[in-house]
Amino acid sequence: MAATRSGAGSARNAAGGTRGSDRRAELLGIAARLFATQGYARTTVRDIAEDAGILSGSLYHHFSSKEAMLDEILRDFLGRLLVRFTEIEKREGVTPKEKLDELVLHAFVTIHDSPHAVALYQKESGALSHQAAFEYVNKYSHENDEVWLRVLAAGQESGAFRADIDVDLLYRSMRDSIWATVRWYQPGGGYDPAELADHFLSILYGGLLAR
Repeated sequence: MAATRSGAGSARNAAGGTRGSDRRAELLGIAARLFATQGYARTTVRDIAEDAGILSGSLYHHFSSKEAMLDEILRDFLGRLLVRFTEIEKREGVTPKEKLDELVLHAFVTIHDSPHAVALYQKESGALSHQAAFEYVNKYSHENDEVWLRVLAAGQESGAFRADIDVDLLYRSMRDSIWATVRWYQPGGGYDPAELADHFLSILYGGLLAR
């Protein structure tokens, strides 16, 4: 009987842990959306709680502060992005062009899957990077940039990409064009991430002028 009660208690704890984890994720999703649309400074704990249908005090059962929520959103977003970009770069038996194709596709997939995190990062990263608690934002950003720059440089070295192109300038143009898509992209609005990536790469590789 004791073993049965212990097992039942463990099952309840596991279920409660899952529900708690799901609730945290839900609250972070609400916070990311409000931070992205209203701005971090203008969004209050009360705003987040009201949107979630709970009292402000209940939010503190899950997070110590609004800043803690922002921190978790950005760390998760930037960390996952770096992991995936690094995986693409390190793939063996894949050409630099194929790696660049994958990087571009994953960027558009990220915009599709995590639009609020992308928009939040774009809006707030400049100001946050000067705060000690968010110094990692610059670190992650730099490491993500370096992945793309190495892939582009490898493409030049292999002869696949033009050697007379300034890689840094090219990357900045690509980065800003791709991530700015979050401002107008709507899931189900006529283009999926793969179509956006194909269109972008077609212009990048083929240019605008008719041949």
